[in-house]
Amino acid sequence: MPKRTRFTTTRTLVTAAVAALVAALLTPAAAHGTPRESRPVYSYAHAIREAVWVDTGLDGDGDGRTDRVAADIVRPREPAAQGRKVPVIMDASPYYSCCGRGNESQKKTYDADGHVVQMPLFYDNYFVPRGYAVVGVDLAGTNRSDGCVDVGGRSDVLSAKAVIDWLNGRAKAYTSRTGNTTVRAGWTDGRTGMIGKSWDGTIANGVAATGVKGLRTIVPISAISSWYDYYFQQGAPLYDSGPEWLSDYVDSPDARARCAAVQRKLVDGAPRSGDLTPLWTERDYVKDAKKVRASVFLVHGMQDLNVRTKHLGQWWDALAKNGVKRKIWLSQTGHVDPFDFRRGAWVDTLHRWFDHELLGYDNGIDREPMADIERRPDHWVTSPVWPPNGTRLTTLRPAPGSEPGVGALRLRPATGTATFTDDPRHSETDWAAQLDRPTPDKAGFTTAPLTRDLRLSGSSEVTVTATPTTTTAHLSAVLVDVGPATIRDYADAAEGITTLTDRTCWGASTAGDSACFKETRAKVTDVGYTVVSRGWADLGTWADPGKGAPLVPGRSYTITVDLAATDHVVPRGHRLALIVAGTDKDLIDPPSTTPTLTLDLARTSARLPLVGGAGAFARATAAAAGPAPHPAALKGVHGPRSTPRVP
Repeated sequence: MPKRTRFTTTRTLVTAAVAALVAALLTPAAAHGTPRESRPVYSYAHAIREAVWVDTGLDGDGDGRTDRVAADIVRPREPAAQGRKVPVIMDASPYYSCCGRGNESQKKTYDADGHVVQMPLFYDNYFVPRGYAVVGVDLAGTNRSDGCVDVGGRSDVLSAKAVIDWLNGRAKAYTSRTGNTTVRAGWTDGRTGMIGKSWDGTIANGVAATGVKGLRTIVPISAISSWYDYYFQQGAPLYDSGPEWLSDYVDSPDARARCAAVQRKLVDGAPRSGDLTPLWTERDYVKDAKKVRASVFLVHGMQDLNVRTKHLGQWWDALAKNGVKRKIWLSQTGHVDPFDFRRGAWVDTLHRWFDHELLGYDNGIDREPMADIERRPDHWVTSPVWPPNGTRLTTLRPAPGSEPGVGALRLRPATGTATFTDDPRHSETDWAAQLDRPTPDKAGFTTAPLTRDLRLSGSSEVTVTATPTTTTAHLSAVLVDVGPATIRDYADAAEGITTLTDRTCWGASTAGDSACFKETRAKVTDVGYTVVSRGWADLGTWADPGKGAPLVPGRSYTITVDLAATDHVVPRGHRLALIVAGTDKDLIDPPSTTPTLTLDLARTSARLPLVGGAGAFARATAAAAGPAPHPAALKGVHGPRSTPRVP
């Protein structure tokens, strides 16, 4: 789609007086009919920049006084001078001083009076001239805020919620961190939209799940919906550290000195056993989806191996169950902001979304397709609803093949067994590359080449009945599209994009805050297979997903493994494959033993969200010939990266 008109640093900024005159002519009260788009009629150069410290009502650092969180504000001057109020776009983040935001790792900068000069990202540059205030909140324990980081807990969520309460006249704020001079938000109508990527978007989810009044919409990008599922899946550890590492990573220097008790609670409450403790229950926003009042525009990379799409699937389904108004974008990238993979369309769509949700403009975005999906690099399709109507969970069955571990995938039940031995040196990419060869570390099952396209849309699950030889075992279940394709190279360090040197500008600039950002393009690679979805579990949680137990060697256990949400078309001529194996290297940690597991194929199955259901699968495989093993290994992306990640 063509990119919107952009502001550049060379364009002359209109004066405040002219902007005010134009703005008066364009206000809803003065206009004939209902506006369909906010226009850049206000001066960014003359915008009001201020800082307030909002009282959270909490004392997370135990110093005997309630914590205050810093909120930096950029808002247009002209509406306030005319007595008109504006809505708010808010990004609450732990990253404004420690690590930076966006592809260029921008941090907040300040002038001598402590007012923000550079607000990271383009939101203020673009939306302040269009009549919005932009508020950047330092989460408790970070940058200029009191309190302690508690990684998605009450302090994180309520420190951001307190700002929305202040914007709506329900909380106190002060002109300084320690002073007694209060300040009111008389310039806003209280209507707030929260946005952010990763941890920032996670906080938007958490605040929405409180049901706070005044929060009209959230735009969570690659965001967590349950912190347990960030560190574990069904008891299987996804990282070799817990939330205390992340807290220490973003804490301000003085917070590190005063927050030892919070750090200890994070260690004690998040045992590496993978047990579901009260600490994790507190940080589960999915269970509170019924409280959400705000609309949700959700964005996620389907190959995000940091905040994996299990978060997307369970949050989306819970919101749908509770009738929440929703919109979704799904890309082929990893953990990447849409500003860096579909910039023009993103700015346009976000602008129209905020205009509709915060200004009430009837611009038609609520009548457009619910979902945008990247089908191949830079090629997008839409879906009126998501998952599409006619999507059905369809049970597919693995069957033995002519060689051990090289079986078939079909509708009808089978008998027999398949055996593999956990090998922590190998990952899903190793298994998929050797899909057509017997290897001791996996069991693979494929359809014949399809005679029609087959679309998966939503979340899958794989039920496994396995007999281990040791007291511990981890399971991985992986869906694979077997066939040649050009995809975004999500396993590359930049997770599917290449950053260029040229810049484009998205809003107005000042000397201290440029609206111009480096362009990107898709980084692609040719592959012979594509991993579509994956999931993991500790077999020891077979009886209780919240608590693992030692296994009895030689006894069979049945467990259902949740797979991450996706939307993928397996093209005609390709094959759909299911792999069941042990440790997925660099995506889960290995168990304490090295088990061999025997699958009972009669009691093993995959339930996949197929558009058209079982009938679509039957038609796509009806005239297909048997699988044709390839003598050579299949080419894929590099294996998952083992570098530490932060959400």
